[in-house]
Amino acid sequence: METVIIGIAGGTGSGKSTFTNRLKEAFGDDVAVLYHDNYYRAQDDIPFEERKKVNYDHPDAFETELLLKQLKDLKAGKPIRCPVYDYTQHNRSDKTETVEPRRVILLEGILVLADEKLRNLLDIKVYVEADADERILRRVIRDVKERGRDIEGVANQYLTTVKPMHYLYVEPTRALADIVINSGKNQVAFEIVKNNIEKILK
Repeated sequence: METVIIGIAGGTGSGKSTFTNRLKEAFGDDVAVLYHDNYYRAQDDIPFEERKKVNYDHPDAFETELLLKQLKDLKAGKPIRCPVYDYTQHNRSDKTETVEPRRVILLEGILVLADEKLRNLLDIKVYVEADADERILRRVIRDVKERGRDIEGVANQYLTTVKPMHYLYVEPTRALADIVINSGKNQVAFEIVKNNIEKILK
């Protein structure tokens, strides 16, 4: 089975999820989605208050080696047990999720273009960008509504790790992308990526 792996990167709140979901809808049952966030390292040995202070926007925060192995397994036609991350606990949960091999694998995350080995597995590399003020507003709304955070904690995390790591590690990967789009709702960019996937799958 021919497998196409598309990496969708970009800053927090840039519209990666919107773009990912549009592709997922377009290709239906042919698509599997992996989120780099689920590969945050387990931190069972670190107290909760200390876990809150960890820099989650640094490449070392991710167990990318596990992601690499599981992507290769999917490409080889083997199902995987993907870890599940619990944002409310700042830790990997004890649950896993079965992901079956599919013709299209979407890999979403702020740093999916930062690791060379991971980047080399990607057939199409997409970077989604948005203005910084839009990104922080989306981040605040998401973290408070969906992840049980308080505004003060979100603001502190943004200023101490998210913002500096974006400029240090995330934004430089823009130059490594095949396609750079502004907003996950960009119809022209969506059609370009969709058409490229269709060509590979023929």
